[in-house]
Amino acid sequence: MHSSEHQLQQRIQELELELAASRAELQEFTYTVSHDLRAPLRHLVSFARLLEEEAGAQLTGESADFLRTITASADYMGVLLDALTALSRLGAVQALPGAVELAPVVESCVREVQAGFVDRVVAVTVDVPAPLEVLADEAIVRQALSQVLANAFKFTAKVAEPVISVSVHQAPEGKVQLWVEDNGAGFNPAMQDKLFKVFGRLHSAKQFPGLGVGLLTAQRLLAKVGATISLVPREQGGALACLSFLQAKK
Repeated sequence: MHSSEHQLQQRIQELELELAASRAELQEFTYTVSHDLRAPLRHLVSFARLLEEEAGAQLTGESADFLRTITASADYMGVLLDALTALSRLGAVQALPGAVELAPVVESCVREVQAGFVDRVVAVTVDVPAPLEVLADEAIVRQALSQVLANAFKFTAKVAEPVISVSVHQAPEGKVQLWVEDNGAGFNPAMQDKLFKVFGRLHSAKQFPGLGVGLLTAQRLLAKVGATISLVPREQGGALACLSFLQAKK
């Protein structure tokens, strides 16, 4: 091996180590911040509720609304901290890449997510041929796909006849794409840069509940097995999520 090639490889290894150290440091920082904020937040919630119990009956009009807002906001901050902590722990998730058959995983995820929306009638179609294997980790595929499906169900809540389809498409370079399409709210393409950011929301919480971490969670998990995710608005309304995997070699 030439000296220049050896130096290049050595530099790449050094950069990889630096990157791994930076990621670990960031994860530790995020976890520490979210953990340390919990103590004062618990006090805030506890004393706000005590105040409600002790003096709630004496408060009227705006004063009562102010106190309810304090309590609700503190509760919501606790939920955000839980989500931030969960994101910080994704770095520790270990992936075991191997051949994963898509059809049974997709069908299982659809059933599980649909069970969480029993109060709604949603037409779901699944077109995933069997056998078809991708290079991934089954647990990671399940978690990522469940996040995407949950979004599809959520954002079709205000559609008269919600439709969700899951299908497979062959792509160049030995890749397989798993498409999840819906006819829901869709989004403005100009705001696409917010999709994969922490607490990135394209709709207000009043329109659709949620924290804006589902897609980011899916993206970070899929990256561990060399897979990717993208989201585009559909011309006829709704959105199309594309999960791209390497096809497992037979």
